[in-house]
Amino acid sequence: MRILSKVAEVRAARLEFPSVGLVPTMGFLHSGHLSLVKAARAANAGVIASLFVNPTQFGPNEDFNRYPRARERDLAMLESERCDLVFAPDVAEMYPEGFDTRIEIGGVTEGLEGAVRPGHFTGVATVVAKLFNITTPTRAYFGQKDAQQVAVVRKLIQDLNLPVELVVCPTIREADGLALSSRNAYLAEDERRSAVVLWRALTAAKTLYDSGERSAQALRTAMKAALDAWGACPDYLGVSDPQSFCDLDEIGPTGAVVSLAVRIGTTRLIDNIVLPTP
Repeated sequence: MRILSKVAEVRAARLEFPSVGLVPTMGFLHSGHLSLVKAARAANAGVIASLFVNPTQFGPNEDFNRYPRARERDLAMLESERCDLVFAPDVAEMYPEGFDTRIEIGGVTEGLEGAVRPGHFTGVATVVAKLFNITTPTRAYFGQKDAQQVAVVRKLIQDLNLPVELVVCPTIREADGLALSSRNAYLAEDERRSAVVLWRALTAAKTLYDSGERSAQALRTAMKAALDAWGACPDYLGVSDPQSFCDLDEIGPTGAVVSLAVRIGTTRLIDNIVLPTP
């Protein structure tokens, strides 16, 4: 496994592989990230993972400076999964002096995370476009846990005619249902126990849907009741179209993404489930 920090180095090394799977990460890896690497390893001649905490997707009062970092541990984990190249640039390499370009995606970015975190998806779209241009992947691997981000990347690929296949892998969960996330490291022991409420709220919505309920508001009400039972307050409760991420009134033949963002203590966690088509 080679660890590269310069764009030119990555571009030269990329030429060695007839196909490449890219796994973009911000580091502090867990089994969810490694599931993406495994999927990339199974389908491509080469695997490139990025380790870069992207400052442009953090708001001024968010957790960029304290975002968990564990470079040596991350590198050992990637090597154990037979990753070929790790692109680990510094901020100046990705955003050199004079950098002044942004990619704005409308529609799909306007609600939920986009509404609560202005500018977040502009940072995501810009850095992902840069990573695509630097590594020219055959396929790019993202986790379903960040469902709206997946929709943003899909729109980026479609609208800019990027020659990349988007591969979405399932959310990896703890035994009690909590989705794996780098930010789980922030949780104190009692907060970790409380964090299961996200999964319970999503499960309440799915149970209602499976019983035949198609009212999006009824599903939001069920999620809110589950959160209220634990004294948890959400940033949002979404029942959205899987492609546009517009809010739904009724769930139709294309199903829905049910999502939420909840603060557990000072830690903000997100999760979602995809409701299947009837």
